[in-house]
Amino acid sequence: MTPAVFLDRDGVLIEDVGYPHRDEDLRLMPGAVEAVRRWNDRGLVTVVVTNQSGVARGLFSLERMEAFNALMVARLADQGARIDAVYACPFHGEAVDDRYRHPDHPDRKPNPGMILRAARDLDLDLPRSFLIGDRDSDLEAARRAGVAGHLFPGGDLAAFAATLPI
Repeated sequence: MTPAVFLDRDGVLIEDVGYPHRDEDLRLMPGAVEAVRRWNDRGLVTVVVTNQSGVARGLFSLERMEAFNALMVARLADQGARIDAVYACPFHGEAVDDRYRHPDHPDRKPNPGMILRAARDLDLDLPRSFLIGDRDSDLEAARRAGVAGHLFPGGDLAAFAATLPI
């Protein structure tokens, strides 16, 4: 089993510009490439776990969300930073599209579903893993999954990563 770093997407890996989904919305956070490379070099599996209620709210399609996530992964990879997996939750209690309406989906943070699924899929060691998020719901999902959680205040992700024990 391998330890992992779980990363929220909007506000941690990329700038949160309000439901980012268009290619031009993709702006990596300062230090994101360096931070991901650091974790790659230390042998951590790097997993994005992101709530994406914009799908449920009808702001963009599931396919557009998946294409945007793939573009993010490719942009990081172009600079030598590897994301091993992306888990996204398009469900929301107030969805305009019935397919994505759920009052409390197990994958929607603060629930730990995406983290637990990644752990099963990728054979991850949760007690040796950690999560970086920018909201209390991220940290609560980490706590419920048995993972250390760290609140990213914004700014340079690499500088923040350097303050963590791994």
